[in-house]
Amino acid sequence: MAGMTMLSDQGLRMDGRRPTELRKLSCRLGVFTQADGSAYIEQGNTKVLATVYGPHEVTGAKSKALHDRVLVNCQYSMATFSTGERKRRPRGDRKSIEMTLHMQQTFEAAILTQLYPKSQIDIFVEVLQSDGGNYCASINAATLALIDAGIPMKDIVCACSASFMKETAVVDINHLEETHAGTEIVMAILPKTEQIVFLQINVDYTRITYQRS
Repeated sequence: MAGMTMLSDQGLRMDGRRPTELRKLSCRLGVFTQADGSAYIEQGNTKVLATVYGPHEVTGAKSKALHDRVLVNCQYSMATFSTGERKRRPRGDRKSIEMTLHMQQTFEAAILTQLYPKSQIDIFVEVLQSDGGNYCASINAATLALIDAGIPMKDIVCACSASFMKETAVVDINHLEETHAGTEIVMAILPKTEQIVFLQINVDYTRITYQRS
């Protein structure tokens, strides 16, 4: 893929989108009847299923219960068939643990946790097909599942990624663009207040070219 042009002379990306154009987005709520809330989302070719259970009594050790707020328990995983390379461990690997922690931090900032002290809310997310923007699609799907479950939040959470191609800012990058991006910004916000609840900047130093002044 050396020398691949990620942005045409007309300003279009490889998939035909303009720099500020999002991938096609579709979603369904209430797709998993056994859960208190569920949602399925397709963000381009990335497909994610999210389920929510609770609030309910804290499972496991009672010492985990928080006397002044709800315990937000998250689990992020990728299906073994979600990428071209079959995953041996759909959950429990370093990346999944990291994404789980990011999700927990995001929703602890968004859910009105003080309304359910000494209880627990479970958020499970599984990436069924991965084509970039996994975290963003997972956050968007989990938000819809929380809405379906009737969990009160400060605001809906919206997540999106961005990068640069030929010094042009592009949003909602796919897997091909991720692999060619020198810098990627991933952000989740509460739109009404514009509060940033998650921000991560990924830098691939091997793709950054330093020019002498």
